[in-house]
Amino acid sequence: MTPPSGERRPASSTASAVGAQIRQRREQRGMSSAELARRAGLSKATLSQLEAGRGNPTIETLDALAIALRIPLTDLLARDTDPGPVFVPGTDLADGEVGRELLRRISSGNSLEIWRLRMPPGTHLNGVPHATGTIEHLLVSSGHLTAGPSEAPTDLHPGDLLAFAGDAPHVYRTGPEEADVTVVIASPIIS
Repeated sequence: MTPPSGERRPASSTASAVGAQIRQRREQRGMSSAELARRAGLSKATLSQLEAGRGNPTIETLDALAIALRIPLTDLLARDTDPGPVFVPGTDLADGEVGRELLRRISSGNSLEIWRLRMPPGTHLNGVPHATGTIEHLLVSSGHLTAGPSEAPTDLHPGDLLAFAGDAPHVYRTGPEEADVTVVIASPIIS
């Protein structure tokens, strides 16, 4: 059903999420809406409607915006505002089998730091909260670790991945064996 003339159609959650991504990426690059519209070959009114979450863009329009913003198209479709925690258990492979698994997508617009954390047995660390919007990703290489938000840490084993809000209190604890963990810290780029 089409709304009466002059009445605005309520934004869908998908349209709102895409519009928020467009606006965020444009602002991160210090680009005016007029400049982005020009680079993408759109009118300023169309871009304004899209950023407000009131448009229904085609894939071609989103592709033009992604190219103008110099980001992958999938970044405009990302809904990674939930800091988790997200737990992805490790999987087993048969002997000789090659495994390839996407564990977590980290959209552009983030500063990434990759750390190796090696903890001896019986270690307890309280993580210092990072900047607002930071997400920590832990991938256990060896050993066992209890980690994540202080109020609800998760037991992790080799191959497990945990992503959680790094801007809140968090912990890392080992038991009777050492742990070797890859830590990826994704922090929003503030322009």
